[in-house]
Amino acid sequence: MYHNSFLIAKEKEKLYNELNIGRISYYIQQKKREKEPMSGKPFQPTAVDQHIGQRVQLRRIMMGLSQKDLAKICGVTFQQIQKYEAAGNRISASRLFELSTALDTPISFFFQGLPGYLPEPNRSGRITQRISEQQANDPLAKNETLQLIALYWKLPSDEQRKSIMNTLRNMHGGEE
Repeated sequence: MYHNSFLIAKEKEKLYNELNIGRISYYIQQKKREKEPMSGKPFQPTAVDQHIGQRVQLRRIMMGLSQKDLAKICGVTFQQIQKYEAAGNRISASRLFELSTALDTPISFFFQGLPGYLPEPNRSGRITQRISEQQANDPLAKNETLQLIALYWKLPSDEQRKSIMNTLRNMHGGEE
């Protein structure tokens, strides 16, 4: 009898341990699910996400800020700014507002260049093609242009900026 009750106690202990392991496993799975998107699918950036990320990068460079500088202003890591610019993470409305404030530009700046219509969505309902491909002859796609703009706006006075504009106009051969 003692032997049977000992075996029963051991069996109960084994079941109890398995039950606890099951609960722990279930808890871990639940925590993993909390971090996944509700659809259970990984984030797929849309063409609009990519366009906004490109515009954030453009404005940051125009302002002469590094990713680290912008991250510090916004209170995020520079890796997060990298993800925003590469469309690895979607930018929330509140974060877009913070970025527009930090980059001293209206929110509409980030949407400029989007056409009045969007490409057709694919079977999953997502728009996957890029909306604003950089053109090879687009002067804003060149780092030299962005550096010129940044240096121009860093000049300390309106008079100096006006002088540079007049010099460029004269070199070009006239008024535009």
